[in-house]
Amino acid sequence: MILAGGRGTRLQPYTTILPKPLMPIGDLPILEVVIRQLVGHGIDDIVLAVGYLSSLIQAVIGDGRRLGARVSYSLEETPLGTAGPLALIPDLNETFLVMNGDVLTTLNFGDMVRFHHAQGAAATIGVYRKRYTIDFGVLTLDERQTLTAYDEKPTLELAVSTGIYVLEPEAIAGMVPGEHMDLPDLMRGLMGRKRRVAAYLFDGHWLDIGRHDDYSQAVDVFERDRHLFLPE
Repeated sequence: MILAGGRGTRLQPYTTILPKPLMPIGDLPILEVVIRQLVGHGIDDIVLAVGYLSSLIQAVIGDGRRLGARVSYSLEETPLGTAGPLALIPDLNETFLVMNGDVLTTLNFGDMVRFHHAQGAAATIGVYRKRYTIDFGVLTLDERQTLTAYDEKPTLELAVSTGIYVLEPEAIAGMVPGEHMDLPDLMRGLMGRKRRVAAYLFDGHWLDIGRHDDYSQAVDVFERDRHLFLPE
């Protein structure tokens, strides 16, 4: 399932007339890149959760046959978050993948699904290690407000979600169609029920095009390393 219903407000004014999943990366909409990648990894039964400017997405992607996929659509009348649309899909009775429709990545989806099965998890999150440099001097204080350490512009490495998940049907059991829910809340609920949520650590290209700077970087990376994203 590809989440393609957001308004993409951080990419305005482009997304005023174009849904974010149709933003061009090179000569292709990023959503088409994602679908081609999924098909290349053996995932060809795809549901697009759409809302904002959905008619444009349907006009471009159609039924998916030209991309080697079977594409159907689930329309949100009102925004339901990143997990809420899952409750609208009938017959989700086997392992399935959920991802954002605006992610440019070289992650191997087939390997992630195999990892998920080997872990016996209810859910697996694709995880990327991202480095951030803090542009300030970071101070550590003790309980008496005495300086105990001073790190000038330290670099932190954080494990961040790629927006790509593999789920078992049990992960969405009990969800109510039409209720708003986000995937982080769904993961917290699973952990609260003591169900295993695994992390698939990924080292490669991963870019979310949600902001102008990120989008420009994604275009540059795709043009340079197109062969990594869409092997011949």
